[in-house]
Amino acid sequence: MADAKPAPAPGPEAAFRAFLAEGRFMIQRSAATGAHVFYPRVATPGTGERDLVWVEASGFGTVYATTVTRQRPNPDGSSADYNIAIIALDEGPRMMSRVEGIAPDKVTIGMRVKARIADLDGAPGIVFDPA
Repeated sequence: MADAKPAPAPGPEAAFRAFLAEGRFMIQRSAATGAHVFYPRVATPGTGERDLVWVEASGFGTVYATTVTRQRPNPDGSSADYNIAIIALDEGPRMMSRVEGIAPDKVTIGMRVKARIADLDGAPGIVFDPA
């Protein structure tokens, strides 16, 4: 009988999702360069350094790009439109999300936003509100 091996540590995406489930918005930073990265990964883009550590994100950012996704109206006539935005986090990396708490067509490039953890289809995820 072969020796049992310990289960591998969860990958970066699983760790990110576990932090969200705890109510924490964490991103990675290179210990060598101090550069932040997002999406979670095992190595720093460009250098391949494997010295990424988890740090708490400030939660603030700026809308870098945005678009409105149009939907058929709800049966009651209300709109189900939503925006898709690329947010430049204050730490440097950009992430795709959406801005809530404002009409989708009122989200503008350069708008300051603040992250929050929301339930997205039964799992925690990051959305933004106007700051």
